[in-house]
This record gives sequence, structure tokens and C-alpha cells, in this order.
Amino acid sequence: MAITNKETAQHYSWGSNCDGWHLVQSKNLSVIQERIPSGCSEERHFHHKAEQFFFILSGIATMEMDGEIFTLAANSGIHIASGAKHQLSNNHAEDLHFIVTSTPPSHGDRSNV
Repeated sequence: MAITNKETAQHYSWGSNCDGWHLVQSKNLSVIQERIPSGCSEERHFHHKAEQFFFILSGIATMEMDGEIFTLAANSGIHIASGAKHQLSNNHAEDLHFIVTSTPPSHGDRSNV
């Protein structure tokens, strides 16, 4: 067991200049810290098996889930059930920083809509 943080975690880039850091990466659990710049978003998608919890660290997130829009400020979160179509966007001026926890891990379990 080791202490981990953004500086020691495995980094990857995705989308248009977005970043992710694998804080926990095991067979049953994924915890990732991510950054989405202003004006960027992920593609609308769903996961066949994984359920997720998004927790906002800073910035304001816009989450579209099954046609409903949710606005999340810092220190708030939202649960996404498996099968729920969703899209996270940053429609505000500052970068969006958040933690996404997935069980089981969501990589390889995604279908774009």
C-alpha cells in the first residue's frame, strides 16, 4: 500500500486537452482525478457494467444524464448508474477538477451514444 496523489499517479490525456490521473487502478475499483478545460466536454456515452460517482473538487460541472441537466459546484457529487446515458461538460471560464470513482473500472466498458 502506498500514498498516492496527482504528482505520483499515472497520467493520461484525453479529448481536447483534458487530463486524467489514475489514483487507484485495480480489478474492482477505479479512482481517477481529472481536469476538463473551459468549453470542453466528454462524449455522451454509457457504461454496460460500471457505475460511477463524480465528485467536484473545483469549478462547475454540467452533467447531462438521460436528458436531465444537473449543475454541480465544488464539494458536490452525482451517482451515475450503469446503463445511464451521460455527458460531463465544463461550460464555465475556469478549469473543472473532479474525482470519478468507477466500480467495476469503466475502461473498456463504454459505448458512445
